[in-house]
Amino acid sequence: MHSISRLTLVLAALVAVMFVAVACGQAPPDQGGGKTGKETTKKATGGETTGGETTQEQPFKAEKGSLIVYSGRGEELVGPVIEQFEEESGVDVQVRYGDTAELAATILEEGPNSPADVFFAQDPGALGALADEGAFQKLPDNVLSKVDGRFRSPDGEWVGTTSRARVVAYNTDTLEESDLPDSILDFTDPKWKGKIGWAPTNGSFQAFVTALRETEGEDAAREWLEGIQANEPFVYPDNSATLEAVASGEIEVGFVNHYYLYRALAEQGNDFAARNYNFPGTDIGNLVIASGIGTLKTADNGDQGERFIEYLLSKEAQQYFAEEDYEYPLVEGVEPSKDVPPLSDIAAPKVDLGSLDDLEGTLELLRETGAL
Repeated sequence: MHSISRLTLVLAALVAVMFVAVACGQAPPDQGGGKTGKETTKKATGGETTGGETTQEQPFKAEKGSLIVYSGRGEELVGPVIEQFEEESGVDVQVRYGDTAELAATILEEGPNSPADVFFAQDPGALGALADEGAFQKLPDNVLSKVDGRFRSPDGEWVGTTSRARVVAYNTDTLEESDLPDSILDFTDPKWKGKIGWAPTNGSFQAFVTALRETEGEDAAREWLEGIQANEPFVYPDNSATLEAVASGEIEVGFVNHYYLYRALAEQGNDFAARNYNFPGTDIGNLVIASGIGTLKTADNGDQGERFIEYLLSKEAQQYFAEEDYEYPLVEGVEPSKDVPPLSDIAAPKVDLGSLDDLEGTLELLRETGAL
């Protein structure tokens, strides 16, 4: 089990780096200013951003009697579903939006005084880190059984809400699929120098690095990160900015989640000059990960929290995530958007998402290799 104080310090260090990256652009060495993109925030800075203007609102103040959700998922992605839950249930929900790692650190720092009832995370790494600290109460079997075992905690402490595939977005004006390598590990080839973009502060990217450490080993993960660093990648604050940079031609390839492309195509049309690439075979670059949620042991409104989690796993909410956010639903009977390739078409590697709990080790490796 991680030490709470140590994990909190590592997460806090990540948050500080994230703010510097957003403020300064965190351009690669000798490369000039990579785009920083824009962010959407509400009641907390950071978060799984989806474009829009950065705003600084009043500090979060929990209202007694409300269901308090700490959400590492962006407001644009999940806000409408939360509002619908309020309307249908009559439960008042107050949401603190922020970066997943930042909110995990906050929950640990607040300890038994945390006002949070549930933690809605972008990735399984932060959920696993909190589960290791004994932060969650076990969810009932009727909730857990709605989702396949590979997308929930092996101990029933959190459950996946949606999943997404890691992809390489490429610029269609300069590249064909045949130009791309057979493995994400091959992007360390010097021919990709100055052509790559990534978002190291992003939770999904960090979950990928954790999976890389699990499947390929610590040395191989370090070697890959150092190889990408040697290729002087452009650094972006989020997946949206990375994808936009691909489409604009600032970079040729970017490491992102699959659904950002489909949101861009819906908004900008098929002339948008980027497409997704999945690697042949079960390459780690095809990793499929889940967003998830758990009820905290310190929750004052645990029963309402469980009602909220059940709603997120309802067909109504799952259909919204599929059709509006282009994510993969996890509940049987709900299909992904017709624009998104079926999950069965992706040769995803077999990775136990419950094992991606060493967020501390991943953050330390990213810092040691200069990615953060």
